[in-house]
Amino acid sequence: MEQLRAVLDAFKLPDLRRKILFTFAMLVVFRFVAHVPVPGLNPEALEQLFTTGPNAALLGMLDLFSGGALRNFSVAAMGVYPYITASIVVQLLVPIIPRLEALSKEGEAGRQKIAQLTHYLTIPLALLQGYGQLVLLRNQQTPVIPRLGFTGDDLVPTVAMLLSLTAGTVFLVWLGELITQYGIGNGVSIIIFGGIVANIPSIIGQTFFASDQIIGLVVFVILGVLTVAGIVVFTEAQRRVPVHYAKRMRGSRLYGGQSTHIPLKVNSAGMIPLIFSMSIMILPGTIASWFQFSSTPWVAQAAVWMQRLFDPTSPLYWAFFFIMTVGFTFFYTMVIFQQQRLAENLQKYGGFIPGIRPGKPTDEYLMKVLTRITWAGALFLGVIAILPYFAQIVTNIQAVQLSSTGLLIIVGVVLDTMKQLEAQLLMRHYEGFIK
Repeated sequence: MEQLRAVLDAFKLPDLRRKILFTFAMLVVFRFVAHVPVPGLNPEALEQLFTTGPNAALLGMLDLFSGGALRNFSVAAMGVYPYITASIVVQLLVPIIPRLEALSKEGEAGRQKIAQLTHYLTIPLALLQGYGQLVLLRNQQTPVIPRLGFTGDDLVPTVAMLLSLTAGTVFLVWLGELITQYGIGNGVSIIIFGGIVANIPSIIGQTFFASDQIIGLVVFVILGVLTVAGIVVFTEAQRRVPVHYAKRMRGSRLYGGQSTHIPLKVNSAGMIPLIFSMSIMILPGTIASWFQFSSTPWVAQAAVWMQRLFDPTSPLYWAFFFIMTVGFTFFYTMVIFQQQRLAENLQKYGGFIPGIRPGKPTDEYLMKVLTRITWAGALFLGVIAILPYFAQIVTNIQAVQLSSTGLLIIVGVVLDTMKQLEAQLLMRHYEGFIK
């Protein structure tokens, strides 16, 4: 009731109501775009590929994060994931390339230049990913795309399909930035959230109405509730490191003397390690699917072996997934920590941790604390990554496609949006969502 009352309070404010309605309007536009098909497809072959094809599990996982756009192979089939990949690549390159590191220290102007570079990198990545998806659909026993190539009569259809897919990704990124600017929440995250949520009704239909395993369904619901509760706990969990600021005289005024804390989050990497690990785990199977019908016997045999090795239904696939998720969590957390320069900023503004000397000892202490709490976050993300595999074993429900990664994204976006709404309400002396 309190959350409902807060929503009603939000709708009483004209500017906040406008932001909420604008966000919903952009999501409606996104869903319309997700049903605009790419020209030159064979719809019957596409439907057969998703139901009985050898790559049905792989395609189902990709389709989940495109909000069903891949099953229709619409212009939004790639979603905003080329942009996310570009963002991750640029973020990882900032501490490596001196010019990018200098831009990151130039404030808002530097961040705008880095964002512009991310947009530029999105286009070639979208073209590469789009071509990879086209090749995957072309190299099937019943080709979904009859014509694909860059010579003769195949050139124009291929270029038209690539431009359509790339334009769809760029359009969705633009919608996301409009939501960030004029709506509520992080626009790109909300676009991903909308795509995942759009698939939930069909998943519920496949799971709860197409199965007679009552006990398995009950266990699955319990696992889902526990997963959501665990995601909320680990997303909000933090270690508060106390910080004191020394008193300083500037002229006739006294500054400092306050006590505060540094909130080190248990899961400071968010959902990025899962997305990064999933992208890498999907890549070998995707490449192998391009060559599974090769005329050269050993190439086709190697492709089949690679597909079996990285099949989303094999235990080895999930073991690799767990290890890579844990590793990427540490890697990404440490990269973000180094970019924040907490020890340097504390020393600059006269702050210190009680019992720890400023400078390098403070940096080493914060790194030690962060490494220790990151183990909990990394193992949690690893369990979240492999939970769908064990859920299918325990419940014996094979039709479930909503992964715990999708739940992590949904819960994370909801919490972030609720906090932004709460901030807007508190500015106007309303009671918010979160106590």
